[in-house]
Amino acid sequence: MEKLNKTIDFLKSHGINNAEVGIVLGTGLGDLINYIEIIKTFEYSEIPNFPISTVEFHKGRLIYGSIEGKTAIILQGRFHFYEGHNLQQITFPIRVLKLLGIKYLLLSNAAGGINVNFKKGDLVMIDDHINLLPGSPLIGDNLNEMGERFPDMSHPYSETINILYKHACEVLGINYKKGVYVAVTGPNLETRAEYRFLKIIGADMVGMSTVPEVIVANHMKLPCFAVSVITDECDPDNLKPIDIQEIIAVAGKADKILAQLFISVIKNLVVS
Repeated sequence: MEKLNKTIDFLKSHGINNAEVGIVLGTGLGDLINYIEIIKTFEYSEIPNFPISTVEFHKGRLIYGSIEGKTAIILQGRFHFYEGHNLQQITFPIRVLKLLGIKYLLLSNAAGGINVNFKKGDLVMIDDHINLLPGSPLIGDNLNEMGERFPDMSHPYSETINILYKHACEVLGINYKKGVYVAVTGPNLETRAEYRFLKIIGADMVGMSTVPEVIVANHMKLPCFAVSVITDECDPDNLKPIDIQEIIAVAGKADKILAQLFISVIKNLVVS
């Protein structure tokens, strides 16, 4: 809490307060920034106690501004276990957003499609998840100020926001898809046998992020929503080597559609 309070004091001293919506933009995703009326921008390196993003395709910036009449904080780039951060460090920014006032959390990521019905460029709403990361960000002393010791995870994703997203898909003519996301450590991608295993246990897509953030959001009773951009197809019977540049290109193409969907969702969120 001391670290959190120091970070909050720093951001509030620069006019960052009373935010309503928090947004995390994943790998290759950033078009939404073009629709933000930006008030302040900080590099993560400027913010006390923030980890440093080491992934080439993550900008590592906190952006404060407004969109669709709502005050928003956007994290352009997140942190991953494979970078050497622990799960508490990875989720530290989510706790910061909550303490700065956000009422809703919107998350995005790039993921591999295990479900053969998912193709490159598809947008898939995360309906549920499986955590295969080594542990939980809640291990250790409980932050009683933030939430209870044993948070419920029976419905980790907000049904209210999910409905708004489905409606946005209908209005914009986007094929609505949903699935189960599994979080793994990375940074290596999976073998054919591992993809078969992940499919057997119920995963529709696989990635290396998001789940710790969702666990912490639920701990704080912060309604959250997440969507994956399918950047590669993980059919073990037709598996091809991955080209990271192609993954970024696919994410970038889908990003423009994702931005419009997020705008629609944000517009219809009710903030009391």
